[in-house]
Amino acid sequence: MPIAVGDRLPDATFIIASPGGPSPATTSDVFAGKTVVLFAVPGAFTPTCSNQHLPSYLRNYDAVKATGVDTIACVAVNDPFVLAAWAEQTGAAGRILMLSDGNAAFTRALGLEMDSSRFGMGIRSRRYAMVVNDGVVTRLNVDNPGEFEVSGAEYTCGL
Repeated sequence: MPIAVGDRLPDATFIIASPGGPSPATTSDVFAGKTVVLFAVPGAFTPTCSNQHLPSYLRNYDAVKATGVDTIACVAVNDPFVLAAWAEQTGAAGRILMLSDGNAAFTRALGLEMDSSRFGMGIRSRRYAMVVNDGVVTRLNVDNPGEFEVSGAEYTCGL
């Protein structure tokens, strides 16, 4: 059963690209004691993710932060090097925390995975956005596969 509002995020370890190389970050490291907007993309550099989803958070960065959000984070079933390159190319570096879930462990634990094998992409995350307060989901918007309707910054953060 997929994660729902009121649920605590599962324990997981993400990989973050850092100047010293890939670094682990646990769910607790990212979410404990913070308000975080987490959005998930099926893949870095894919058309909707690059042209609409990530840009919605960059365009509304200041407005989202003004609502009391400590961190805006993006998770994808990509390796940390791909996410770092995507962040650099899009201007997200230093603004959006890129969380690599390369083996889809976090994505599967949430129950929000999808099989994109027919596109040569394997298991990926569904497109979603959530607001997490101290590790507990307080808002969750999950798009239907192939759609971008409810997971952008405007809709998720009420802008």
